[in-house]
Amino acid sequence: MAPAHMHPDEWTSRVELAACYRVFAMLGWTEMIYNHITLRLPDSVTGGEKQFLINPFGLHYSEVTACNLVKINLQGEVQGGSEGPVNPAGFVVHAAIHAGLEGAHCVMHTHTTAGVAVACLKEGLQQTNFYSAQLHDMVAYHDFEGITIHAEEGPRVLSSIGKKQAVILRNHGLLAWGQTLPQTFAVLWTLQRACEIQLATFSMGGADAVIPVPEAIAAKCTRDALQFNPNHGAGRDVFDALVRQVDRMDDSYRRHEEANP
Repeated sequence: MAPAHMHPDEWTSRVELAACYRVFAMLGWTEMIYNHITLRLPDSVTGGEKQFLINPFGLHYSEVTACNLVKINLQGEVQGGSEGPVNPAGFVVHAAIHAGLEGAHCVMHTHTTAGVAVACLKEGLQQTNFYSAQLHDMVAYHDFEGITIHAEEGPRVLSSIGKKQAVILRNHGLLAWGQTLPQTFAVLWTLQRACEIQLATFSMGGADAVIPVPEAIAAKCTRDALQFNPNHGAGRDVFDALVRQVDRMDDSYRRHEEANP
């Protein structure tokens, strides 16, 4: 149940996003206190204004709770009495995607070892495994321009992405966006697994030893894979299963009272 002072839909969003941060921590998709997962609040809460929830800067993902998530606008400015520091520079790419892509209600960004490794390859993600085959024609690339702190990079990011929900930021890491948090997670999880398998496969003999997946087969795999499709849950069942694992370990993220780091 939501705190008395808060719209129930905001509390629901806060709990889901805090759970996602804990899922990332459980999976090891963390980078000290860096990186972000952002979620747009529903219009029922904001009256149509674009406002978002983001992690307070300085906390590890395992310390994020529904209460300490910070509400911000597209400029990264704190809204609605939220407390906690925000790293505006870390929101630059997120802001561009949230503002420029109407369906981008959630944006996730990681610096996993496998993700960064594949992002550093000239050929990027290659069509050589079960997971990359499910991302046929779904992966976009954006060239490295340095640390993403300059707003003028935003239009170029959008141009690079187009409508593709799985994004490899070259020399940098992985990114996914979606209509819902579970859908975004499903896209990122598939991209992450594809990178992990590619990293393991290439370590055994290089690109020349790898069996490529034919174009027609990869296209068929993507058509047959339904994990991103809203008509088939769009990742909700997988995400909920992981949240249940988190809850068995520590459900403090969903309580009203603030947990001390």
